[in-house]
Amino acid sequence: MTESKILTREQAIQQAKLWRSEGQQIVFTNGCFDIVHLGHIDYLEKARSLGNKLILGLNTDASVSCIKGPLRPVVNEYARARLMAALAFVDAVTLFGEPTPLELIEAVQPDILVKGDDYTVATIVGADFVLAHGGRVETVALVPGYSTTKLIDRIKAGYS
Repeated sequence: MTESKILTREQAIQQAKLWRSEGQQIVFTNGCFDIVHLGHIDYLEKARSLGNKLILGLNTDASVSCIKGPLRPVVNEYARARLMAALAFVDAVTLFGEPTPLELIEAVQPDILVKGDDYTVATIVGADFVLAHGGRVETVALVPGYSTTKLIDRIKAGYS
C-alpha cells in the first residue's frame, strides 16, 4: 500500500490533475527527510492541514549528498520514500534530483506551497510561480530543537 503512494514525476502530474478536477486543493512541500523525527511529523501534518492532498517532493540520494555532504543521506531514497508514504497525511511522494524543486513545483502546479518558518515567502523556491498561478505560499511553525543534523550529532557524541 505505501509503495502505491510513491509516484514518478509523470504520475504525480496526472494525480494532481485528477485531484484538481475533483475540486481538491493540492499542497506541496519538499525535503530530504533523512532520519524521521517529531519535527518532520509535525511539519508534514501541519502542511497537509492547509489543503486536501499533500504531495511530497523527496530529494534523491544524490541531491541529499550535494546539499548535506558525502556522508548523507543516512537512509536511502527508497526507504525514505516508503517511510514518508506510510504517513496517513502524505498522499503522494515523488523523487527529484535537481538542485531545487522548482521544476517539480512547476510540473505539479500546487495550489499551496509550504515550507517551515525558517524560510520566508521571498526565500521559498517556487513561491513566485505558485503565486503567479493564483496559489498561495505558507510557512508553518517548526518544533524547536528538532533537526536531523542535531540528532546525528547527539548520536555521534554518545558513541565517541
